[in-house]
Amino acid sequence: MHVRGAGLIGCAAAYGMYLSLRNLSPTSNMQQVRECLEHASQQLRATRPTAVNLRVGVEKILQAVETALGQSEGDGGQQAAEEAARQEAVRITDDAEFCRRIGEAGAEILQQLYERLFGCADFSMPLRMSVLTHCNAGWLAFASGLQIGVRFVAQVDETRPRFTSISCLELQGKHGVAHTVIADNTGGHLMRTGLVDVVITGADRVSSCGDACNKIGTYLKALAARDNNLPFYVALPSSTIDWRLKDGADIPIEQRGDDEVKYAEGLCEDGKRRKVLLTPQSSAAGNWAFDVTPSRLVTGLLTERGLAEASEKGLAALFPEALPLESCFGCCSTPLELGQADRT
Repeated sequence: MHVRGAGLIGCAAAYGMYLSLRNLSPTSNMQQVRECLEHASQQLRATRPTAVNLRVGVEKILQAVETALGQSEGDGGQQAAEEAARQEAVRITDDAEFCRRIGEAGAEILQQLYERLFGCADFSMPLRMSVLTHCNAGWLAFASGLQIGVRFVAQVDETRPRFTSISCLELQGKHGVAHTVIADNTGGHLMRTGLVDVVITGADRVSSCGDACNKIGTYLKALAARDNNLPFYVALPSSTIDWRLKDGADIPIEQRGDDEVKYAEGLCEDGKRRKVLLTPQSSAAGNWAFDVTPSRLVTGLLTERGLAEASEKGLAALFPEALPLESCFGCCSTPLELGQADRT
């Protein structure tokens, strides 16, 4: 696995579609362009079934190219390739801006929580609240909190078996955030003993009713947060919302290879990376990569347009154009179309 995070997976898929076009001859006809993209689409969709951004990235290129072909007036597929490149540039620009806005929404929530916990907004005081995060994207929600001076310490799940929180640690290191790496099963204990004030995670797909699919183990964190009366937020760009899907139980859950569970790879004292076997060689292993947290356990969704209630009504209030688009255009409507409204 070389690409992590739903947004980046979507961008990589769009680039993959574009690069497939570059393999064509400049004299390729429209049918050859369509066949090339269909083949690339099938290959890409099969790689990561859970993150909706991948499907969205593929579909946006397909739509853009089909529009370009309709306007090409018989000059082959060159214009389609150019249009695909343009759409990809728009896609990446949207996600970068959306991430900044998510950070602003997270900062506002953390500031309010800080004031409730400590009874003041004086961030110069040596008071820190504790944020538990699981997997990559949680950092988005509190990066901007640092800019306004909110003081906190991060409890960072290792997120076995991929150890995906390492990316989060790198980003936290750049911002100078105090953090502690904890084993995945430690979060419940920390919540029960008062060592966590809020949980913030990312998401790989969110249903239109607010069910959130994220790295395996997120559901358990949400259950522990609810049992200990702690807020549980999910940070995501709107490109991660699957407007076609209402029930999170219908999200396909990727199952990865046994070796990710049975082996661990790391840097040894001699500076070389090695992989070691953790289990008996003959043992089978189950490797479900994601789980789904029901909306009833989610305090709120942190998006580029602010905080949304984890419900169809709550999401529709922030993205009123999404559901009408779905009913009007059916399968042609994708979350990326929401970015058009944000750029006007």
